[in-house]
Amino acid sequence: MSAQKRSKRLLKAYSTKAVSAVMAGTMIFSGASAVFADTAATAATTTTQSVGIFSDVKTGFWAEKHIYKLASQGIVVGNNGLFRPGDSVTQQEAVLMALRFMKLQDKVDTSSTVALPNDFKVTNYYKDYVVLAFQQGLLDKATEMAPDNLKTSWGERKASREWISELLIRALGKSADAAVAASAPTGFADDAKVSANKRGYINVAVDLKLANGLDGNRFDPQGAVTRAQLATFFSRAEAHNTVEYDNTVSGTISQLADGKLSVYNNGKTSTYTLGASTAYYTSASESRINLSDVQPYTKVTVIGATYNAAYVEVTDPTQQVESLSGSFAMVAPGNKLWLKSATGFTEYYYDETTTFVDANGTSIEPASLVADSVVTLQRETYSGSHRVVSVQVTSGVVNKTTTGTVQSIDLTGKSITFKNAAGTVETFKWEDGTSLFSSQSSVLQPADLKTGAAVKYTIKENVIRTVEVTEGVERTVQGVLTELSNSTVVYKKTDGTREVKLLGTKPVIVIPNMNSAVADDLIADAIGGDKIQLTLNSSDQVIKIEVLSRQIEQYSGATVIDYNNKTQLLTVMDTDKKAHVVQLDEKTKLLIEGVLPNLSNVGTKLVENRKVNLTAIGQRALSLEIVTKYEGTLSAVNSSFKTIVLKLKDSGQTITMPYPQLVDFFGKTNPTLSDVPVGSNVTASLTTSQDLIAVLKVKTVLQVEAATVNSGTNRISIKWNGGTSEINTAALPITNEAGESIKLTALKSGDYLNVTFDGSTPLAIQAVKLTTGQISSVGAATNSLIVKEYAGAAQNFTVSGGVRIIRDGATTTALSNLTTADRVEIRKDTDGATVIRVLPQLTRSFSRYDSSTNSLVTKRANLNDKYQFTLASNVYIHQGDTTLSVQSLKENDNIIMYFNNDIVVEIVKQ
Repeated sequence: MSAQKRSKRLLKAYSTKAVSAVMAGTMIFSGASAVFADTAATAATTTTQSVGIFSDVKTGFWAEKHIYKLASQGIVVGNNGLFRPGDSVTQQEAVLMALRFMKLQDKVDTSSTVALPNDFKVTNYYKDYVVLAFQQGLLDKATEMAPDNLKTSWGERKASREWISELLIRALGKSADAAVAASAPTGFADDAKVSANKRGYINVAVDLKLANGLDGNRFDPQGAVTRAQLATFFSRAEAHNTVEYDNTVSGTISQLADGKLSVYNNGKTSTYTLGASTAYYTSASESRINLSDVQPYTKVTVIGATYNAAYVEVTDPTQQVESLSGSFAMVAPGNKLWLKSATGFTEYYYDETTTFVDANGTSIEPASLVADSVVTLQRETYSGSHRVVSVQVTSGVVNKTTTGTVQSIDLTGKSITFKNAAGTVETFKWEDGTSLFSSQSSVLQPADLKTGAAVKYTIKENVIRTVEVTEGVERTVQGVLTELSNSTVVYKKTDGTREVKLLGTKPVIVIPNMNSAVADDLIADAIGGDKIQLTLNSSDQVIKIEVLSRQIEQYSGATVIDYNNKTQLLTVMDTDKKAHVVQLDEKTKLLIEGVLPNLSNVGTKLVENRKVNLTAIGQRALSLEIVTKYEGTLSAVNSSFKTIVLKLKDSGQTITMPYPQLVDFFGKTNPTLSDVPVGSNVTASLTTSQDLIAVLKVKTVLQVEAATVNSGTNRISIKWNGGTSEINTAALPITNEAGESIKLTALKSGDYLNVTFDGSTPLAIQAVKLTTGQISSVGAATNSLIVKEYAGAAQNFTVSGGVRIIRDGATTTALSNLTTADRVEIRKDTDGATVIRVLPQLTRSFSRYDSSTNSLVTKRANLNDKYQFTLASNVYIHQGDTTLSVQSLKENDNIIMYFNNDIVVEIVKQ
């Protein structure tokens, strides 16, 4: 294309597309990360400095990719392990980086007598580099040395965005393009602020997709550029640069195995060692990938000194191979492989790196290939030699012994699906009478195999010959519980036979409608025992006993009619006025007034009209308890007859009792029955006569805030909307949000707790999980939001049980009232509702930091302003994505503080 035609094309592009090219996105200057020397000391740092050592550039930083890349190439270097991404760049620093980008830094003449004008001030270290920049046309002498441009130190002046645009376009050798585009408007809203002699350079930067607009379609031409922004600018500009950098190779991966990566380029292969610090990226994304995402025969750029890869970038994920299939004939000496063809045989070459796998992807030796098997060859297409890189059998005879796990068993089709050690799923059939299944020298049937079991299996001529279980998995069996001891459980199977199993360590007991069940709660009986399901571990030990159903009858609150000490027959009447006769024996569990009586003295307690709780199988009594209380739900209140109806927790039966004498309800002063809603969980403690309720205790779970925690006295003071109280925790279970036991020392002032009360007596304490951070997205339509915690992790919340948003003391119930600027504390209330407390904020001008009190002092607009604020030990201080230390704040810096319980948890530097 002629220069005249090219000029017309560029001018047309800038005049018609400038606006649309810059309307969206973020200027490339707007937030990246790099390092480069800015003093004589740092400039002397060698480019062998490894990447990944910059303590102020955290993993996941959005421009981490560019840091690895430029530092590996020696274009940027660090200083004492720091990068300082948020610091502004001076013009002299930018010049040095541009020279490195152009690979001209070694051309500097430190003995040169060329002098810069006295009023053109540059720090001594940078003078020779600035002279070289003028000599190479990187800087324009007329522009840079103009009198209006020398009123302040030229070298130490902060580089502006438009000035950097010119520097970069000149470094790319595209000044002629900038001249063509100089007359076209940039299309930015602040185009009027762009210097006339910089407009063309900005247009070219946009055309090359090196720059887009800021918020509001602004360019901010006079805005300062940070070290981070400049590094990303140059990193992306490499796509338009023809310079070949040291320690950088681009080509195709010819081999990737055993911690080594080989790259083929123009007849030469370079092999690199991969390590834990090697960073992996793709050209299409800013995010890291894993080594497992890098595939052989794809195009890459690898950077690393002494053949240790520091940076690997996949530039084209398409594997440079071709596939062909055919009927295998033989393997010949000299690494030759022959396939049958219509005219004879076709010869192919392989080497020691070629992989051979069977139809299921399992590695095999070339000699294992069977004639007439159909195979697929893959040949590389990047070197011209068309070397065979892989051979896979697509159909043929399989003979092998390997290990894996059982995925599924088809008893009808007589086949087993395995996942072998390589992760490949494969299916083979067995033959009755010729296939052997075993486990620990015991012969098994195919039906005895369990999904997930680890096995060693042998295949001959595509048929399963042996399967040996090397490690079993959990399995379940069912039956009727007949006997239970401290070490064994005996159950009757459906065929009537009995089986004995050893108990594992602390087996889990699960009984419907019973919390914290123990072994003594199980009913073992030859006729009426519990129907159970046993879970067995790989050692065939019982680790869980679950009751599926029971054959017992339960009579809660039954009235004793008569008890015969000789025959041990007990006659009771249930709450439905039906009589029942049961017989007590030595196996009957007896609990009377908190003690364990025996059959010889139990009769004195079983007097007429005494209330009891009874369980029985047929006429045999399993358990007998004298009633002292009822636990259940208040289901009705009859004010006319002054009675209440309770639905009992264990049996589901209902009983009617007179009004209680007293009501105990935590948080209520002098409570009465009218304070207790129908449906409340209650405990009715009975009088000695059992016919009256002495105290009706209301069971509640209340969410409170810990005011003080004293582990020395085992006491914790709590506060809630109704007041304050103190709890002695010595005998109380304390758990975290997952139900795991924790100590009182794990709690602290300000924590939220769910406290379970029986009346005014606390029963248990559970810590409530708190999530604190900034809202990153709100989905009002989907009732969801994402919060980025101060610790860095993102948490997803789905609001399914309602939401309460507390902001400045006012409560709302719509997620649409939240914004991504809000900092919040989120917790679940006892009713399942999500409680979101918006943290208050305050804008101030920074004055100083008082390390003795860990407090921050701000300037006051008037004398009544609070000016001293306590900082949290882990306060998050930042400017954008860059984390700052409190010592980095300067006087008069504008800051926004966010508070949690009057403690500063976040500071944003503006």
